[in-house]
Amino acid sequence: MPLTKLDAQPAVDTPPDHDYVVQVAAGLDRLDIRAQFAFPVHRLSARSRLAARYVRHLETCAGEALRIRRRQVQLPAPGITCLRYQVNLAAAARDDRRNGTLHRDNVLVSPSVWFLRPEFGDRAELKIRFEVPAAMNVSAPWQLLDDTQARYRVPPSPENASAAVAFGSFVDARRQVGGATLRIALMRAKRGRPRTELIDWAASAAGNVSLSYGRLPNPAPHVILVPLDGGRGSPVPFGRVIRDGGESIELFVRQNASLESLYADWTATHEFSHLMLPYLGSRNRWISEGFAQYFQNVLLARAGTYSSELAAQKLYEGFRRGQASVPRLSPIAATRDGGRAATMKVYWSGAVLALKADVELRRRSNGTQTLDSVLEAFMHCCLPATRAWGGTELLEKLDELAGSPVFMPLYHRYGNAAGFPDYLPVFAELGIEVDRNRVELRDDAPLASLREAILAPRTAREAVPRGAQSLGGT
Repeated sequence: MPLTKLDAQPAVDTPPDHDYVVQVAAGLDRLDIRAQFAFPVHRLSARSRLAARYVRHLETCAGEALRIRRRQVQLPAPGITCLRYQVNLAAAARDDRRNGTLHRDNVLVSPSVWFLRPEFGDRAELKIRFEVPAAMNVSAPWQLLDDTQARYRVPPSPENASAAVAFGSFVDARRQVGGATLRIALMRAKRGRPRTELIDWAASAAGNVSLSYGRLPNPAPHVILVPLDGGRGSPVPFGRVIRDGGESIELFVRQNASLESLYADWTATHEFSHLMLPYLGSRNRWISEGFAQYFQNVLLARAGTYSSELAAQKLYEGFRRGQASVPRLSPIAATRDGGRAATMKVYWSGAVLALKADVELRRRSNGTQTLDSVLEAFMHCCLPATRAWGGTELLEKLDELAGSPVFMPLYHRYGNAAGFPDYLPVFAELGIEVDRNRVELRDDAPLASLREAILAPRTAREAVPRGAQSLGGT
């Protein structure tokens, strides 16, 4: 019986797939890649100009040889629908410094040097399936399509740096944290057994971020834990967030660090806090790093790792370092022109902006609207972001969500002003008193209750502000 107009369903315009199959050699020396395109493609390139070093035996599936020059594949005029090539994985791994402390049976290699792809667009999706030998794992930053870590969708992203795909014998773990599934790759060091307790430590740091508005901003962030040889200093000397086909957090952890020192360290909480904002580009780092500096201290207080007094002390000490950094430059100029000498101004000037915005939101709403609740609304509308945002674009959106100007007036007041944003007046209102560079908290200050609302310990269930539903905007 033929369908009537009432029975017919509207067609769904689903883009076709460009399908890649990546075979990983047992010795981690080679990748064999085959790409089947949904329609003829006329441009193929890698993100890195180093790709020509590692790509070999490049040809169409009919056997027609192709050439790659730097990062661009030279294609025939009609385009191609099928591609195959090999990648010298061993050489690419040797040239990636992230592998310097790893055992030879596991490697980190960026797709930027081996993934030859068409331009992103709305005509087709990029899908990748990995085929690996038994007892070998693969972990990538992209959107996972099944439970085997084998099939991924590669979405558009800001591509601010080169994320890594992990291959080989490493610990592949999942943790449910703050409404999200962490995908954690614990890499194996040259010596010693993998410290599996680091998996729970990383999950705990991610959980700190859920103390802002009850959940993580990304439903499935990718986490890579890279072991470092022993040494003194910070237990986590380096970490970063990479927005490259997804959001990856890389944390470099000293093998000899005690668990106590790791849980007391701020680096991992700082990096996970970056997920609360989109990538803002290098010229707006004073905003993105500043918000992360503010939240690393606030969240560690809420988690009970810091006392309220210690969190306030660390904010004060950070503000002091920022104030002493290139005093002739504004935060915007310091970010653009200050170089390494301006690092403390870049990292801490935006933290004052975050503090002032948080206090003003709480003050004017009697505590029902907060920086947490505005960022929660931003998460619902705009995260995870598939593109870079501008600094003023972000702050204007936050003002829209807040229902009235808070963020942009602070930006106009401090962004291009030489020196450092004034923080002592808001400290005094909050009851954060400074005497001989030591902080004391006073409960008789006008806004002491707001200070405690910001810094008091809480559980994840308490993280969502009661007034979140009262946000203005869309």
